[in-house]
Amino acid sequence: MSEGYQSMQGENLHDKYILGPELGRGEFGITYLCRDKETNEKLACKSISKRKLRTAVDIEDVRREVAVMHHLPAHPNIVALRAVYQDEAAVHLVMELCEGGELFDRIIARGHYSEREAAAVIRTIVEVVQVCHKHRVMHRDLKPENFLFANKDSNSALKAIDFGLSCFFSPGEKFSEIVGSPYYMAPEVLKRNYGPEVDVWSAGVILYILLCGVPPFWAETEQGVALAILRGALDFTRDPWPKVSDNAKHLVRHMLDADPKSRYTAQQVLDHPWLHDAKRTPNTALGDAVRARLKQFSAMNKLKKRALRIIAEHLSGEEIEGLKGMFQMMDTNNSGAISFEELKVGLQKIGSQLAESEVRLLMDAADVDGNGSLDYGEFVAASIHLQRVDNEEHLQKAFSHFDRDGSGFIDMDDLQTALGDDLGPNETDVIRDIMHEVDTDKDGQISYEEFVSMMRTGTDWRKASRHYSRELFNSLSTRLMRDGSLQAGTYSSREKR
Repeated sequence: MSEGYQSMQGENLHDKYILGPELGRGEFGITYLCRDKETNEKLACKSISKRKLRTAVDIEDVRREVAVMHHLPAHPNIVALRAVYQDEAAVHLVMELCEGGELFDRIIARGHYSEREAAAVIRTIVEVVQVCHKHRVMHRDLKPENFLFANKDSNSALKAIDFGLSCFFSPGEKFSEIVGSPYYMAPEVLKRNYGPEVDVWSAGVILYILLCGVPPFWAETEQGVALAILRGALDFTRDPWPKVSDNAKHLVRHMLDADPKSRYTAQQVLDHPWLHDAKRTPNTALGDAVRARLKQFSAMNKLKKRALRIIAEHLSGEEIEGLKGMFQMMDTNNSGAISFEELKVGLQKIGSQLAESEVRLLMDAADVDGNGSLDYGEFVAASIHLQRVDNEEHLQKAFSHFDRDGSGFIDMDDLQTALGDDLGPNETDVIRDIMHEVDTDKDGQISYEEFVSMMRTGTDWRKASRHYSRELFNSLSTRLMRDGSLQAGTYSSREKR
């Protein structure tokens, strides 16, 4: 049981803690700095809005997160849950405070970065995986953003901070629910037949990124990412891989083994020579190219995530209620399902300006089981995703948030004002990297068209939405199964050398 954990559902959070400034926002709530009135200890309070827990799945995620953190033992690399409170508006998780910043930011800020540093990071991450698996917990969402340093000291502990998609498992049990973040998703997740081995795969993806600065499986579209994962082709040809030690590449191959039965376990990873004798791991710098790529990867995530926050804030309860009411209105025979024609007519009745092609897009995205009609859950979840991804008004509001002076462009000062708190010590370099990436016509500013292009390119900004990731990858998995791209029980790994 986590040290110091208390369940205080009948008590008031504010009786014991003073809430301070906001530290960050997620899909379901806000994390605040808070202080214990008695001890003066600084902590973090993750307040999860009940209004935003729109489905039974969302509610179960929160319950399970609390249960998992309650169940795991005290560990130097797992953030401690101190207390849980509940009131009419929110569930409040009071946790140990991590003030040292994100994993990639620390690496970027260092002047020297080598395999030895990468080995230290991955050892910590896999030790967390080992503890989880020993206690029958599967994390299911390992990614760099879910690890923070405890403080700003150079030898600060790296801690796992988010168990929102974690679950308990029994030996031999298989899961079919598609969860996680696209870049880090194991092939068997897409095949809807997986176990705890997925955590080692995700850690292997992190290791690959740590060593070269880019994800191993990347594409411009979600389907492209999924197919790249299924192909499993590892590229060891581009810089700096020719300079990376054979031991490191050997470990990457075994962590990213497409067959979960032969993939390394957490213990095998920790026993690998590259990690087992870290002092002998090469300390030669991996080069500026890797740090530059990591910087760009991290910076783009921050910009897209901040834009997603703005979009999410403009999804009102009324919009969701309207969708529920519309479904009931269209389901005239109370069958629990609606057709494409009913969907199109219903959208017109509430004044939607969606073209028929866009209604078809919604239908295709929502029809997870591929039966040609939408049940209630499919309709509501995919409507949320449609509004987030394609609503021009929401994208315009997000753009306006950055365009502080209303000039119609986002310049360097706008980015610095909007993102300054998220960027860390090298903020000027990071902002310059964002501008270089997004400003495609190189006029020194980001137009609305360039902003929208960035938001709709790749998958990274969208993965912050659990609804989006679950619904889209469920739908994608169904389509790939239908066309034969997914064949359960078959695995292949290819490699460019």
